[in-house]
Amino acid sequence: MSLPSLATPTYETELPSTKKKIKYRPFLVKEEKILLLATESDDRKEVKDAVKSIVKNCVITRIKIEELATFDLEFLFLKIRAASVGEDVDMKITCLDDNETRVDYKLDISEVKVFFPEDQSNKIELTDEVGMIMRYPGLDEFVDLTLLGNELDDPEQVFETVARCIEQIYEGEEVFDESTTTFKEKIQFVESLTQKQFQSVKKFFTNMPVLRHDFKVTNPKTGIESTYTLEGLQSFFG
Repeated sequence: MSLPSLATPTYETELPSTKKKIKYRPFLVKEEKILLLATESDDRKEVKDAVKSIVKNCVITRIKIEELATFDLEFLFLKIRAASVGEDVDMKITCLDDNETRVDYKLDISEVKVFFPEDQSNKIELTDEVGMIMRYPGLDEFVDLTLLGNELDDPEQVFETVARCIEQIYEGEEVFDESTTTFKEKIQFVESLTQKQFQSVKKFFTNMPVLRHDFKVTNPKTGIESTYTLEGLQSFFG
């Protein structure tokens, strides 16, 4: 006699970047176990493969996971986690007015949105003739920065990340892309930028859309209300 099979619920949401409707299901216990084991190993390739496999399995709609922007992946991951373990996350918040009193706060994951800065642009003008068209960081950066907690403080790693995110380099009407330019050439191009030009590149990364939630907490001892902001996937589970 075979054991009963359990029906897995499905949910629907919209990708923040395109508003495309996406259907997904929760993590299964075996999938969450695979993810936990992978993240504990600190093996970047193992984590990337696990995330790619699990998100592909959980997202029912046909999409290319590798082509999603970091903030789309964070949003999807948050939704899948919420469907798996519940939408409420219990947090301990330190009141800002005395930096001492700890207050319980229940975060409703369904209220978390992706914030899009008004002045964000993927076109970076380096000179009157030369510029770059950027793409948002994807799966590799999502694993590095979000799940493994790596910081982009190594100059070599920074240049590699920037180079991976260059979609096109143009000079007047001439365009250089992946079909004509090697990854090494992109890195060399980034290394040739002046500090002022590189600041424009950094602005693209620091001004990217991000998971964000604003909320208020009142200190029960002083009655003073403070406003808090959570940003990035780690903030909602850290």
